[in-house]
Amino acid sequence: MRSWGSDVIVGLLMFGPGALLMAAGMLWKGRAVRPLSRARARTAEARRYHRHLLRSADEAIAAARAAAGPGEPAIVTVDDVLRVLDERFGYEDVPRWQAGTALQRRYERAGCARDCVTDAYHRAEHR
Repeated sequence: MRSWGSDVIVGLLMFGPGALLMAAGMLWKGRAVRPLSRARARTAEARRYHRHLLRSADEAIAAARAAAGPGEPAIVTVDDVLRVLDERFGYEDVPRWQAGTALQRRYERAGCARDCVTDAYHRAEHR
């Protein structure tokens, strides 16, 4: 019968806890990121929706700037934001006023007044 050398014992001490952590990770995968309650799930979805709304406005502004010719103003509409929301994120029934408000916020943040034109302000007034 062979005796266990110090290198075998050290190897088991290093490999054993690592293997246990990997097995635990496979069993509990994803549980930490899933909300535990309906209220937390609704809050997380609201944050995700708001983030997607703002990101869609950013993408609509970037696309309009890319499409504009030299010396022309970029034309960004609420319909552009709604189209990006639908095509990229799958939101089909977004109220126009929400898309208009998001476009207003991103329009001001990006300094678009110098090279862009938008209908977001007109549409937001007529909710």
